Formats: sequence, C-alpha cells, structure tokens
Amino acid sequence: MLKALIIGISGQDGAYLAKLLLDQGYEVYGTSRDHEVSSFSHLCALGIKDSVKLSSMVTSDFRSVLTALQQADADEIYNLAGQTSVGMSFAYPVETFESILIGTMNLLECIRLLKKPVKFYNAGSSEVFGNTVTAADENHHYHPRSPYATAKAAAHYAVTNYREAYGIHACTGILFNHESPLRPPRFVTRKIVSTAVRIAAGSTETLHLGKIDIYRDWGWAPDYVDAMWRILQHPAPDDYVIATGEMHSLEDFVRISFEKLGLDWKEHVVSDPTLFRPSDIKRSCGNPAKAREKLGWSATKKFDQIIEELINAEQSADAARRIR
Repeated sequence: MLKALIIGISGQDGAYLAKLLLDQGYEVYGTSRDHEVSSFSHLCALGIKDSVKLSSMVTSDFRSVLTALQQADADEIYNLAGQTSVGMSFAYPVETFESILIGTMNLLECIRLLKKPVKFYNAGSSEVFGNTVTAADENHHYHPRSPYATAKAAAHYAVTNYREAYGIHACTGILFNHESPLRPPRFVTRKIVSTAVRIAAGSTETLHLGKIDIYRDWGWAPDYVDAMWRILQHPAPDDYVIATGEMHSLEDFVRISFEKLGLDWKEHVVSDPTLFRPSDIKRSCGNPAKAREKLGWSATKKFDQIIEELINAEQSADAARRIR
C-alpha cells in the first residue's frame, strides 16, 4: 500500500485530494498547523476524517517538518499548505513568504537529508504569470503582481533547483482558479454565490465587490486534485499548467449566478473601492495542452456547470441551516 502525506489537508484541495487517494487505495496522512484544535470540517463533509491519520506541522519550523516527514514515511508528499489569499498577502506579506517559500524550502531540504526516494508535489499558482495576453503555458514569462504570487514564483524556482541539483522527483502544478463548495467564505466566488442564494431566499442585503471587469480561467477543484495525482504518476518529474483554457469575466460569474436564481444582479451588487487591491490581474488564462498530452488530463466541468454546482450546494447548506 502506497503512503501519501498531504500537507495542508484541512483546505479545499487537501480534502478532495485525500478522498481521491483513499479511493485509489493509499494510506493517507495529513497535517495542519494544530490538528488537535482544527475541526477538519472539509474532511468531515466528505465523510473521510476517520480514514486519515492526522498530525500537526508548522512548515516554517524545520524541526516540525522533519518530525512529520519521519513519522509518515510517505512515498508521495503533496505540499498544499501556506497562506492562500492573494488579497490577504498585501496585508501580511512577510507571513505569506514564510508560509509559502520557507515552508517549501524546509520540505525540500528535509527530503534531501532523509534520502528516501519520494515524489514531491508543490502547489504552484497561475498568479505567478500576472496578466496573460495569450493563454499561458509552462514557458510563459513570470510577472507576479502580489506578495502571494511572488512567494509562489520563488517556491517554484526552489522546486526546480532541488530537482536539478539533487535529483529529487519534485514537481510543481501551476493551477489556475478552481472552485468548489469547500471554498472558504472569504473567496469571491463563494461570496457571490452565498449572497445571491440568501437574497433569493428573501435577504435584503447588498453584495459588495471590488473590480468585476477582470477575467479568470475557472475550473472545478475535484478535477484539479486529479491532475495533482497524475503529475506524480508520470515517470519523469516536471511542471504542468492545469487550467480549462477558457476565460470569463467576474461580471459574467455574478450575472449568471444571479440569473440562475431569477435575479437581476444590477439591483443587488455595488462596486466598493475599499475592496480594490493595490495591483490586480486583468486577464488570466492557462493553456493545459501539456497536461492533456502527457497526463491524459482535461477539465470535465464547464463554467456554467461550476456555477450550477456551487448554487445547488449553497442552497442545500442554507436549507439545512434553516431547519436547525
């Protein structure tokens, strides 16, 4: 039985990846900053919490990382930890760098010192590209426009360096935006859908958003964790762009979300300058041709289907809350 260690298992991707690996027959270990106080609500929602061996790890603490890796003794390590909000990275740039770059460096160095053959996956981000005039592939130039993106770019280069210098089977998945009902409420897609559902149910609130004339490549999170697994199954370690190849505006996301609920979004949404970022990406789209060719991977859900899934999940959750 293969053993996998998911660092940051309490997040959206960590939970879906844990389910995928369990279904594949893996023995799954997972870490969070403090597993004794974390609710692991996503694992509970997927009905798999009791199937995962949980422990604590602070990725910026080298000793904590070394201990967790020795205890799990895993064949595959998935690094999904770190500060995940682009917006928050402007307020906490140093903490963002520590959690993403230093955390990744600690993991790579521990893998090097332990000398056990292991496959390492690093969660990269499309944010490293900045604005993409054409769909970005693996050779597209980097132009990070936030502390988060800068940290992700540095971590990606660290993974490449350890792969080339020490022969470690280390890969980076450069994932574009991917959504699911497990997204935290602070993420804009979840914010839009949950507010629209409440308004459709009778709420008189107004949805406050920043810039909506931005374009993103949105995918479905369960598809993207499948790509993570496929990346590590390929015989040669490499980096891959994971995306749908289609781009839609945030205004489209808002409009369709409200229309599916019988609402006119213009009656319920206002632009709030306090939510504007110091710098933002206007257009972001990926080219997944390499993943399609080498991994046999492609996105399964279209833009409208993703929104429909999010609305259905939010309506079910809202109905459950009302019953309680």
